[in-house]
Amino acid sequence: MKTALIQLTSSDDPAANLPMIQGYVAQAADVGAGFVLTPEVSNCVSTIRSQQAEVLRLEQEDPTLAAMRVQAEELGIWLLIGSLGLKTGDADGRFANRSFLIAPDGSIAARYDKIHMFDVQVTPEETYRESDGYRPGDRAVLARTPFGAIGMSICYDVRFPNLYQALAQAGARILTVPAAFSYVTGAAHWHALLRARAIETGCYVLAPAQTGEHVGKTGKRRRTYGHSLAISPWGEVLVDGGTDPGIHLLDIDDEAVTEARRKVPSMTHIRPFDGPD
Repeated sequence: MKTALIQLTSSDDPAANLPMIQGYVAQAADVGAGFVLTPEVSNCVSTIRSQQAEVLRLEQEDPTLAAMRVQAEELGIWLLIGSLGLKTGDADGRFANRSFLIAPDGSIAARYDKIHMFDVQVTPEETYRESDGYRPGDRAVLARTPFGAIGMSICYDVRFPNLYQALAQAGARILTVPAAFSYVTGAAHWHALLRARAIETGCYVLAPAQTGEHVGKTGKRRRTYGHSLAISPWGEVLVDGGTDPGIHLLDIDDEAVTEARRKVPSMTHIRPFDGPD
């Protein structure tokens, strides 16, 4: 399956971001990609809750989701919308960080809400409290497609290997990790974490990323790491998107999953154990 990772520099304005995203999706389909992936929060990169409250919509009312479903059907492609920031209607006003797999008929084949919230202090000047604005999900999601079962995740999830082990044990052959990784943690950990998840599970890991400085109406501009990655089931870096927006192509061969797992069948060697006390 020819696959395309799209690397974006989204702003905090979904209406401005949508034509940019659609342009890249169309380019990817034009060169033969049948599976196209966009990054985390494709529609709106912002940490300002008032701005998010102004521009985000409920899933059933979201114009980005509606337009991309139509585009996937018109192009006849599988489309992973890495995630969208969406209103939920929850009493506390928190949003959902939700990934969507869109089938070639435009239907929603699967949706996944990010489980692990990025609540960290990277440096004295760089602190994130994702859970202040977003509610965490509570369910792992496996989506079955003709080219392999996909285990869905988002960004900070990559630091929690038990999630990916569970997805692989359930049948995942491909793991998706759309991201808006911070620049500091990306430079230190991004490549190592993604390669580890591929090696541990014998899965392809596909990680389309946000990159660069993100324009916002208010507040400090956010900077993300870029380097969209595709990792083979043997742990090889197949694609590194660098730091410019654009599309990056690769071919997925399910036989590579079978071969990696034949060589090192670690997923069949998992054993229960007691302790530590």
